[in-house]
Amino acid sequence: MRDNAKLIPLEAVPADMIEQLLDRAFGPDRHGRTAYKVREGIDWLPALSFAALDDKEMLVGTIQVWPVALTDPQGRRHPMLMVGPVAVVPERQNEGFGIALIAAMTQAMDEGANLPQVMIGDPDYYGRFGFTAAPTKDWSVPGPYEQHRLLVRATNPAILPDKGTLGPWIG
Repeated sequence: MRDNAKLIPLEAVPADMIEQLLDRAFGPDRHGRTAYKVREGIDWLPALSFAALDDKEMLVGTIQVWPVALTDPQGRRHPMLMVGPVAVVPERQNEGFGIALIAAMTQAMDEGANLPQVMIGDPDYYGRFGFTAAPTKDWSVPGPYEQHRLLVRATNPAILPDKGTLGPWIG
């Protein structure tokens, strides 16, 4: 990311600009994706969601984080944070904006809360940030997905339930 680019709170960006960026990054049919079903009916968390502006103050990327839960077979809900979408407009990808957005989100997290972060994404890209599919092999989500793309990052993966279904945190 260029030195004169900057990150700002996503809540400072008009909603229609966020939607336009997401359409450009993922296509207008993105609302049918499984990740949207996981976070249906909830709002993203302003304290952990950011926008990237380029040196001309143009919106080039966003990251959103959502409160979700993994419900285990006994019905217990384990709170987590769903990361994504992490979006950068196509013509500005591979310039470090995505890396900067993930770094900003990570730095903004409350270390005391220590919630696992989950996402549906490219394991090769997100693996460099500590996301892995190993603990999620027996997890499910509402809708179609590729199991190897259901990723989690946790300080202590041993505390994660072996089985469960991911959905919105409504509480």
